[in-house]
Amino acid sequence: MGVNFVWFRHKKRFFACGHFLPFPGRFYSASRKADLGDAYKPGVVESEERECCDYFRPKARSSQTFSMILPPPNITGSLHLGHALTATVQDVIVRWKRMEGVDCVWVPGIDHAGIATQVVVEKLLWGEKGQSRHDLGRERFQARVWNWKEEKEAVIESQLRRLGACLDWSRKVFTMDPKQSQAVAQAFIKLFESGLIYRADHLVNWSCSLQSAISDIEVDHLEVIKATKIAVPNCDKAVEFGTLTRFAYKVCDSDEDEVVVATTRPETMLGDVAVAVNPRDGRYSRFVGRFLWHPFRKVKIPVICDDFVDPEFGTGAVKVTPAHDPVDFEVGKRHSLALLQVIDEKGNLTRICGEFAGIGRFAAREVILSRLEKLQLLRGREDHKMLVPICSRSKDIVEHLVKPQWFIKCAEMAKEAVEDVESGRLTIEPKHFEKVWFDWLGNIRDWCISRQLWWGHRIPAFSCRPQDGSAPAIWVPAMDQNSALRKASAHFSCPQLEIQQDEDVLDTWFSSALLPFSVWRSQQESPNYPLDLMETGHDILFFWVARMVMLGKQLTGRLPFERVLLHGIIRDAHGRKMSKSLGNVILPEEVICGTTSEKLEEGSRLSHEAGILSKEELTKALEGQKKMFPSGIPECGADALRFTLCSHNIKSHFIDFDVQECHTNRLFCNKIWQATKFTNNAVETAREWLGPIDTHQLGLMDRWILSKLSGMVDVCRQGMHNHDFHQVTAAIKEFLYFQFCDVYLETTKRAFKLSERGNAAGHCWTLTHCLDTALRALAPFMPRLAQHLHQRLETYPGTERNFYYPKDLNLRDVKLEEDVSKVMEVVVGIRRLKKLFGVAAKHKPEVYLLGDGSFFAPFLPVMEALSICPLVTLAPPPKDTVCDRVGDTHIHLVVPPELRKAFELDLPKLEDKKTKLVKELAKMNKMLSGENYKLKATPEAQKSHAKKIAVLEEKLARINHIQSLSKS
Repeated sequence: MGVNFVWFRHKKRFFACGHFLPFPGRFYSASRKADLGDAYKPGVVESEERECCDYFRPKARSSQTFSMILPPPNITGSLHLGHALTATVQDVIVRWKRMEGVDCVWVPGIDHAGIATQVVVEKLLWGEKGQSRHDLGRERFQARVWNWKEEKEAVIESQLRRLGACLDWSRKVFTMDPKQSQAVAQAFIKLFESGLIYRADHLVNWSCSLQSAISDIEVDHLEVIKATKIAVPNCDKAVEFGTLTRFAYKVCDSDEDEVVVATTRPETMLGDVAVAVNPRDGRYSRFVGRFLWHPFRKVKIPVICDDFVDPEFGTGAVKVTPAHDPVDFEVGKRHSLALLQVIDEKGNLTRICGEFAGIGRFAAREVILSRLEKLQLLRGREDHKMLVPICSRSKDIVEHLVKPQWFIKCAEMAKEAVEDVESGRLTIEPKHFEKVWFDWLGNIRDWCISRQLWWGHRIPAFSCRPQDGSAPAIWVPAMDQNSALRKASAHFSCPQLEIQQDEDVLDTWFSSALLPFSVWRSQQESPNYPLDLMETGHDILFFWVARMVMLGKQLTGRLPFERVLLHGIIRDAHGRKMSKSLGNVILPEEVICGTTSEKLEEGSRLSHEAGILSKEELTKALEGQKKMFPSGIPECGADALRFTLCSHNIKSHFIDFDVQECHTNRLFCNKIWQATKFTNNAVETAREWLGPIDTHQLGLMDRWILSKLSGMVDVCRQGMHNHDFHQVTAAIKEFLYFQFCDVYLETTKRAFKLSERGNAAGHCWTLTHCLDTALRALAPFMPRLAQHLHQRLETYPGTERNFYYPKDLNLRDVKLEEDVSKVMEVVVGIRRLKKLFGVAAKHKPEVYLLGDGSFFAPFLPVMEALSICPLVTLAPPPKDTVCDRVGDTHIHLVVPPELRKAFELDLPKLEDKKTKLVKELAKMNKMLSGENYKLKATPEAQKSHAKKIAVLEEKLARINHIQSLSKS
């Protein structure tokens, strides 16, 4: 078993387990190059560089600080790729800032996630012991949730550490820690006493399964375009949605007149208190002010006018049920209509419904339709496109019920939040989300902050009243019962009071909204408040960011942050939302460690057993997994995962994640690994020749790669500043993979092989300088690989190791870059010609160039190295060469007779292949030019077709070029 050491740096000396280490600097030495194995193995590197937080962390250059908090993951389970994206983006920013010499504070946290956690634990209890939370009681149930929290918190922290997040773990918070609970209670009391919190009967989203109000973000809207049956919890059979029912109300003072209404919820007609028509609709003008007869409640209901009615929808007459519809609720307030609740918290009809009382809401639908038909009031049913509100936690159909709830007045706070963005005091990146911000805050409703749950922050409000009943109860906000008693006693004259704390808990978003200031040890004068940046997904711009801004400003007098950076939502490689039912959900650890197709299948089956997937969804998920991951997922490592996530424009609305792209970046890691090994070996080989270097005397390719390095650094610095990480990763990959490894490194081998001391020394200085700089640029994205290689990288004698983010190098030579680009075009032409005729290194190929001799002469050794030809010359070509042309340069290649003959024999086959390609391309183009193609083909299909056409065109172009060469 190996021994793990914890390293501590102090005044350029290192200590391990309390013992002094004699060598100075960071923990590296020349001998450590031996630690580089034959190839990059992510598991080995990541185990050796577990924390990887202090290596690229130079001394702060100024008193400047940078503070940020990680959006706290829910304790409902393990992290998914969306969490990985958030943590990676924030980690990249923090590591970059630290490498710039900025003292950073990055606070981790975990969110108690009231509804989501309660649902998960209740399912767990039922599955394990067949118990509900009511069987345990509130205290024992909460204790069980705390145990769950401890288990999941450890898992989440382990995942974040494995991802490489350099969080300040000593500052870790949980949204129900004592300090957080105190901050939540204080905030509630302050808002209550400021007149911003009030209690009222209001329409809320209600989950009958959860027995609680839920927020808008916890409501999914399923679109159905026709009659569709949907499984509903606690219903014996699937319920039909997507149907519009028409029925008639008889006019009270007429034997023949009637008004026909249309509805998607006929069961709620028991709570109808009016029928509304548009005041400009002439069809109903004669009915306005008259009354209709309710066939079941045996009462009169009025016909009213209101502009909200769309004359084109249904019959143009709309039933009004204020107690069960958000729009009708507002109409009811405008017209002072009664609130008749006909569906209760459990989803059954209430006593108001008379003979129908106690019937389940959807069973009642069939009963009512049958009775309407018997009364000859049913006027027909038809398919209708609609959005069905579904609770994301319980999958139940959401009801709108009027309940006594706690609310926060948001209008004035929202107005200030709009002004903050308009004035530039608060910036949102990307900028197009400003419109979304304005639209939402401009139409904001008061925020319902109470939830009928057992898990969460108990609302710090107490109902107080005299025991003798001499006065009505009042609500008193207080930290505890004793404080409430003192406050209530000051209000009532009698000494004996009854005090009862509200049973409800606060919406999870309330406590989360306080985090920018509640996470600090000193809430009042924390030097880290306001935060320097709030980075999160754009999907919670309203539910979290806006509320942090509103409450932060209200409670502290200052904005909680001045900049907001929003990233996109992760989708799969085909642009689909990740869903367990599609089998396309990928966990971070599955990418980091790799997994088999059998384990992926096992995960889906466990989801089915837990009730998350239905049998049909399981079948679909397994089919999707077999199609997407037939051989499982290869081990990629955390660095490749991070680099892949940042290789996309994080500011895009969606980010399509492809495991294959991640595996490609794992191979890129190996490329860097091999380049570092080569550099170390080169320095070791040439060590006796190494001395002071005059950079002005470096060779052409040394100066070229330094120019490219300088350009890469320019892009990196600009991209990091603008949070355009995809530009940074692209620049790093282009430099290291193609320019450094594929081109420059190959040109250096000649000097080492031929013992050209001057050139070898210049190459060693350039190799180490380029790798040192590139690894520092790479470090925020691939911290473990960068640390592992950088601490083992040989340094050129006389140079010091640098740990700051690369500065501007000012080594650009645009003319030289253009010259090498021209040379590379010819090199590519030589390679293409060799490949076409099957000429390999064993044939010792000879190339003769006809072109600008004075230009190409200095680059001939470079061209020989890169084209793998022992001879590239400007001499006149011999007879019987094959020729190609790149610009004004003619390339003549000597081809052995047997290879030329084989080429000529293959020409007829090429013609046949060309004919097939032309037919296939014509077929594809015809399909794409079809009249309804863009309407019917999915975006994924269109993308796939365009890619296929590009491949076909490229193959045809290649064949045409080959045929032209044969003719010449």
